Amino acid sequence: MKNKLLTITLILLVTITLVGVLALVVLLKFNDDETKEPTIDEVIEASVDVPELTTNLLSGDYIRISFKVQTDGKKAKEELEKRDFQVKNIIIEELSELKSDELQGKEGKQQLETTIKEKANSLMQEGKVQRVYITSYIIQ
Repeated sequence: MKNKLLTITLILLVTITLVGVLALVVLLKFNDDETKEPTIDEVIEASVDVPELTTNLLSGDYIRISFKVQTDGKKAKEELEKRDFQVKNIIIEELSELKSDELQGKEGKQQLETTIKEKANSLMQEGKVQRVYITSYIIQ
């Protein structure tokens, strides 16, 4: 009787352990798929080029700058392409408020990218902008 109870308890513990391990493996597998970074081809496919813009800065200098805007999918890319005039307007307005020394160095450029991303996202209805990249940059 005691051996039978011990055997049943042992089988239950092994079964519960196996179910727990299986659940953990399944959870980790599905979690990896969700957090997987997009490939470079997917990034390019979901990105929009903003052609080179030339405008005045607050300091009186001129800037020539172009961007690549990464969206989170095809629908967001299509919407952003339709809103290109609004994105260009955002960029020109932001640049017209900056002095050339505010754009010097890494921090100034990153701040501009972040500001453009946030303002573009406020326009978006389908998807969102994930990242803004400066692809060319000249101040005179």
